[in-house]
Amino acid sequence: MKDTRLNLFDLTMIVISLVIGMGIFRTPMNVAQKAESAQMFFLAWIIGGLIALCGALTYAEIGSRYPVTGGYYKIFSYCYHPSIAFAINCIILVSNAASLAGVALIGAEYLANVMFVGRNKDEIETIKLIISTIAVVTFYGVNLLGLKMSARTQNVLTVIKISVVVFLISALFTGNYATTNTVPAAAAAGPDFMSILKAFGACLVAVSFTYGGYQQTINFGGEVQNPSKILPKGIFFGIAIIMLLYITINYTYYKVIGFGTLKEAQSIAAILAGKLFGEKGFTILSVLLFLSVLAYVNVLLMSNPRVMYAMSDEGVLPAVFKKVSAKRNVIVVSLSAFAALSLVTLFYAKSFDEILNHTIFLDSIGMATSAATIFVLRKRAVGENVKDSYRMKLYPLLPLIFIGAYLFIGTSIAFNTPKAAWVSAVIFAVFFALYFVLRLLKKSPQPN
Repeated sequence: MKDTRLNLFDLTMIVISLVIGMGIFRTPMNVAQKAESAQMFFLAWIIGGLIALCGALTYAEIGSRYPVTGGYYKIFSYCYHPSIAFAINCIILVSNAASLAGVALIGAEYLANVMFVGRNKDEIETIKLIISTIAVVTFYGVNLLGLKMSARTQNVLTVIKISVVVFLISALFTGNYATTNTVPAAAAAGPDFMSILKAFGACLVAVSFTYGGYQQTINFGGEVQNPSKILPKGIFFGIAIIMLLYITINYTYYKVIGFGTLKEAQSIAAILAGKLFGEKGFTILSVLLFLSVLAYVNVLLMSNPRVMYAMSDEGVLPAVFKKVSAKRNVIVVSLSAFAALSLVTLFYAKSFDEILNHTIFLDSIGMATSAATIFVLRKRAVGENVKDSYRMKLYPLLPLIFIGAYLFIGTSIAFNTPKAAWVSAVIFAVFFALYFVLRLLKKSPQPN
């Protein structure tokens, strides 16, 4: 019988799709605005990539030791307490739905501006909503056809996404742009250490968002061929490819657009396309960017229902959320619920950036605490009986670097935007308390 589980190529493509969304076409401008210099700009991207590699190897061992469907929920439940797992994963589900909706709208804007030139602003907004809705519904249908079908679709869309990045990088080889890059002269008195640290922390917030997402691959631990070998390899190869693409494309932005212009550019991708092929290049890139967005939409619809499945399997969500179709092995109710949540948030996506400011703070907590589970797993010797189970080198240095980095990012957010920090903390506390309320209601005697 043919093995329908994910192979190395499938998993590597999923990792790349989870990480490369629209961020790389937007956040370099944010990083440039926060950076004190071009040197800090590049240092943030390099450090961010190294942090991601430390995290990738940490999650590789976690997934290898604990290869279960919905692993990102179950790892919290096993190592800490179900209440922590419930609160963090509820926040992640809501923020992922908002992220899916917001990114779908961004992609729809590229397509709408090409296909519906001359329409007024209100008409464009309506068209964007329609295109985004069609995208979510379409890939909801694709995922209803089964994991293998959605994985094949993901492979195609991810290749397109990588091609877009390579397309932009090719601007380096189309002419001499050395005179374009002008960097403002440094001030006579340089900034003090605290100012530099604050600026670098702000840079890492945007960089970590652009690199984030690969940790969700442990949700596929139970559906990967030979997970002890393929899971770490898929994560490592995916992050290595992403790091190479990110650093190269940021050098392209720097070389072609110039650091000073990059700080003020509204559409860095469009500027690069114009440098390559003028108006025609903008049209081609707009369509390719929309297809790239579809890869992100599809992979979130693949990953997040598995978290809901795990939560249901633990008994913190109703049993109906782990219902699986017999014919295609699809988690129907969880998939439908997440798709519905994404569609609802489409109507509130105008506030996506504000929502993201709050969720990044919670994400830093989630990343640090989830990575710290490696210490619990090792202490309890989970997975030690598996001969080919993956073991990272330089333990415990790599997870400590990763955890320390995300604690720094969380502290930076709290220092720079305290409102985002305390509001996010309150939301987390509400979900934490809700877990115990639901448990009490479940134990309460039912009326006759």
